[in-house]
Amino acid sequence: MSRFENKVALVTGAASGMGRASSLRLSSEGAKIHAVDVNAAGLEETAKSIRAAGGEVETTVCDVTNRQSCFDAVEACVAAFGRLDVLLNVAGIVRFSHAISTSEEDWNLQLAVNLSGPFFFSQAALPHLLESEGNIVNVASNAGLMGQAYTVGYCASKAGLINMSKALAMEFVKTKVRINCVAPSGTATNMIAAIDFPEGLDDKLMARYRGFRPMSQADDIAGVIAFLASDEARAVHGAVWEADQGVTAG
Repeated sequence: MSRFENKVALVTGAASGMGRASSLRLSSEGAKIHAVDVNAAGLEETAKSIRAAGGEVETTVCDVTNRQSCFDAVEACVAAFGRLDVLLNVAGIVRFSHAISTSEEDWNLQLAVNLSGPFFFSQAALPHLLESEGNIVNVASNAGLMGQAYTVGYCASKAGLINMSKALAMEFVKTKVRINCVAPSGTATNMIAAIDFPEGLDDKLMARYRGFRPMSQADDIAGVIAFLASDEARAVHGAVWEADQGVTAG
């Protein structure tokens, strides 16, 4: 497949998980990848995998919570490859805690990484995407579509990302730019593996969010992202695709 031949994709959160899987997937279909993450060592591993498979990649270490860093990463991408066709906002963070004891630091961090970062990158990327008639795919969560116990900050930030995507879609609906959102459920990534559950957690409250099917793998979500970012999805704009093993179906 060569759906992304001669196209350039900037991927945040590219050092691991869905970001790495998406970078590899788009690269395998012809895209030149600009991989972005705060984790320099993880970025290098992603870059090695892409190059070993014959792909082309550049990397930028970036704190997505810093607006100027986001703009600098986009400019580095365009300087390296001459264009930008796809922005994948994949970087994310989750903190589990009782709502009453959620710290200001954790609340602010989740909003900054999960919502402000994608907005900053979108601001920086849109002038280039308008020129290339490209698109944005934001990775939200089923937690942005339903209330989940012990994740108030995560739910709030991902719900904000979903509506941010829709708001941008409406603002640019008269252009050829497309802006869409993927809402996965729990996926087997380092972020999920590193969750620190709070003491006194009521497991009966958590059972509702596990669903009945096995947890998705990062490659499963990367496939959905790749479709939405490709020209095959040219009729899809302002959409929220639930890739959540049926968790929010009923």
